[in-house]
Amino acid sequence: MLQRFLDPATLAGLSGLDLVAKTVVNGFVSGLHRSPDYGFSQEFAEYRAYTPGDDLRHIDWNVFARTERAYLKRYRGETNTRLLVLLDTSASMNFGTAAVNKLDYARFVAASLCYLASEQRDAAGLIVFDEEVRNYVPPSSRQGQLFRLLHAIEKAEAGTRTDFTKPFAHFLNFVRPRGLVAVLSDFYEDPDVIIKTIEPLRFRGNDVILFHVLDPREIEPSFSDPVLLIDMENKGSVEVSPAYARHEYRRKIESHIAALGAKARAAGLDYFLLNTSRPLDEGLREYLAVRRGRL
Repeated sequence: MLQRFLDPATLAGLSGLDLVAKTVVNGFVSGLHRSPDYGFSQEFAEYRAYTPGDDLRHIDWNVFARTERAYLKRYRGETNTRLLVLLDTSASMNFGTAAVNKLDYARFVAASLCYLASEQRDAAGLIVFDEEVRNYVPPSSRQGQLFRLLHAIEKAEAGTRTDFTKPFAHFLNFVRPRGLVAVLSDFYEDPDVIIKTIEPLRFRGNDVILFHVLDPREIEPSFSDPVLLIDMENKGSVEVSPAYARHEYRRKIESHIAALGAKARAAGLDYFLLNTSRPLDEGLREYLAVRRGRL
């Protein structure tokens, strides 16, 4: 049942991005609570003074009986952090042969991460980019932030070519240390260039997650006749034979994926391949695993 609700095809039929995010996160958290292997850490971290609107279930009544002051127990999985989502909207992200294209899938993941951060009272922000920064929502946990984030994600449109260098140099002006940075992209660039460009985010003390979003036909192309492929960013074209797709292309894409993953991990970055035909909870599981591991 959980798989069905987190399937991209099912989510694509929902009326709005807010409903998509709520469906994914609620289903995901429900699945965590049923599993002995996953869940929010219950290791005690600290007390926080009660403020109006807090959940009364988290008050430590033993402390209240002794001090007549209300304090909430906070746990490792609930301590606040700062999340910044970097959403690639270059033209190649508009490609798709599955239920949703890469950009829509990345939107779903970005919205779900922001929704989860909001539920955990984390400050969340967003940068939308292609070769330029197209939109920036500063990280915040104030009221209405989730609406601002979802609105910015929903209106993000496929743009021009991919160029990590200029936008990421710009990002360094906004990213503060000791936060989580989630980059959603198809990463069609030389792995050395990608890592060299993104690595400074890690140097500043941030935990960086690279979500590599690819369509299943980009990973394993399948066609029986020669086809003319057109680059969605520079409009160049090349004729490709079935034999090339089965052998040489697959070797190259597998090499690219392996190199990007290896170089990311060597630089202290987390790397996860997201196939757009797979359920959405995978991205959240990976995000939460990194979050738990860094606390």
